[in-house]
Amino acid sequence: MLNLLKSLMDLIYRKKCYFCGNSKYSLKMCPKCYDLLEFADKRTSRVLKGCDIYCAGTYTKELQKLIRGLKYHKQKELAYYQAKFMYEYFSSIEKLKSKNYELVPVPLHSNRIKKRKYNHMELVCQEFSKLSGLSCNFNIIKRIKDTKPQYKLNRTQRLNNLSGAFEVDKSFFNSKPILIIDDICTTGSTFEEMINEFNKLEIYDITCFSTSTPV
Repeated sequence: MLNLLKSLMDLIYRKKCYFCGNSKYSLKMCPKCYDLLEFADKRTSRVLKGCDIYCAGTYTKELQKLIRGLKYHKQKELAYYQAKFMYEYFSSIEKLKSKNYELVPVPLHSNRIKKRKYNHMELVCQEFSKLSGLSCNFNIIKRIKDTKPQYKLNRTQRLNNLSGAFEVDKSFFNSKPILIIDDICTTGSTFEEMINEFNKLEIYDITCFSTSTPV
């Protein structure tokens, strides 16, 4: 009787895939949909102020829905799949996996966190840390300016929008190489402004890593 009840409860409360609605695996992202994620070329995407930028995938279809689901629709369980996707790319590049990085997510302003209730990239960093064994540092840099959304701005407007947006507290620096983590790298302006702030305090060993880049 107990086994029958358990089976019935499992059937009722099985998770559906956020992407295709399939409940066969009782996962937020089923293996079939995960395998549809598209990796980008395994090379440096660009270099900003002497820092390499890597992008794990292209911002299309399933990866777009994965990022937006976590970022805007409170689908926190998707942080694991975003981190897994990034980690698989990370592990395939010797230059990346050879360093003992400290993971630093792009910070949100306190007003944005109050509205959203969480920083999606902190969740991704936590999952990435579990997969990689690398430590997280959520205190070394803060967003002190409540900036406008970047997606409607051109590169010059983005840089102006982000000017003075970040502040580094060097007391939290642990002398490790820094891996800045973000979800989308379009013009690289967010990374660039963060690099500027680190450089002001003579912190230079920085690599930037985003989940995706626009096609």
